[in-house]
Amino acid sequence: MPSSKTLIAFSLCLSASGWALAAEPLLTPQQLAALLPQAQTSATVRVIDIRDPKSFAENHIPGAVNAPYGQWRGSATNPGELPDHAKLVALLQSLGLKADSHAVVVSNGKDATDFGAMARVYWTLKSLGLKELSIVNGGMQAWNAAKLPVSTQPVKVAPSSYAPTFDATWLSTRQDVQQSLKLSNAVLVDSRPDAFYQGKTQAPAAKLAGTLPGAVQLDFNQWFEPKTALFVDTTKAKQIAAQIQVPEGQGAVAFCNTGHWAATDWFGLSEVAGIPNVKLYAGSMVDWTQQPDFPQLQNAPGRGEQLLRSTKQWWERKFN
Repeated sequence: MPSSKTLIAFSLCLSASGWALAAEPLLTPQQLAALLPQAQTSATVRVIDIRDPKSFAENHIPGAVNAPYGQWRGSATNPGELPDHAKLVALLQSLGLKADSHAVVVSNGKDATDFGAMARVYWTLKSLGLKELSIVNGGMQAWNAAKLPVSTQPVKVAPSSYAPTFDATWLSTRQDVQQSLKLSNAVLVDSRPDAFYQGKTQAPAAKLAGTLPGAVQLDFNQWFEPKTALFVDTTKAKQIAAQIQVPEGQGAVAFCNTGHWAATDWFGLSEVAGIPNVKLYAGSMVDWTQQPDFPQLQNAPGRGEQLLRSTKQWWERKFN
């Protein structure tokens, strides 16, 4: 059986000859380390570190560029909302990304929630036209645990002129979800833990508790090896995805509070398990509950309990 080094060398030869293999959605630190020389010589591989600037400055993967997660998110009142398209394009250009770039996203890797940040940025880049995309499985924690090289040097890259349009293939908006409820043409997948799905708690920016009508639950925590932030392998991912039965001709829409945890469900279902036609409701429950009319909800608490909960949240925001 050929060694991993032989396979990597073979893959690089194919790439050079025009027969490029599609990037794996998940890379081990060792697999990324093998690609770094290519990144430094041809700039076709771009490592995007989405941690805060302080953490990035302390140590980062050699050649990585910093684009903190907040730059990929919406406003505080609706964090799952996509930033203005012009801002996203300017961000991609500042990172030197081009249509043929292999973008590798890395964050802290401290827990399952942190993985959602990498998945959300991966989803955004895919929606902006990049086809070669990967996430570092385990993030910087896995990289450091493998004792691979780090750098403290600032990284400057030449900006690109890449100006993509947004591909909504993997996006579901509030209007799309409303239409799906009318037509029953998509499985709505709630990525949140029990307390949120059952309406026992809600996100601070959400106006109401509960879930979308008819939604099935697929807690995002299931995608990780026990007591780690490592995403499961393809075989296990397909077993997890099998919990969601998508009738032929329909799709699935993953949602959570702000399109963060749901990005992990989307990534697992679409990119690892290979389920077709999976979308992400980017605004998720915060966006859904901000409708001017009382939105359709399942597992919602009674109005009296909801009023008490909303009052408590207002008090905590104002005085804490």
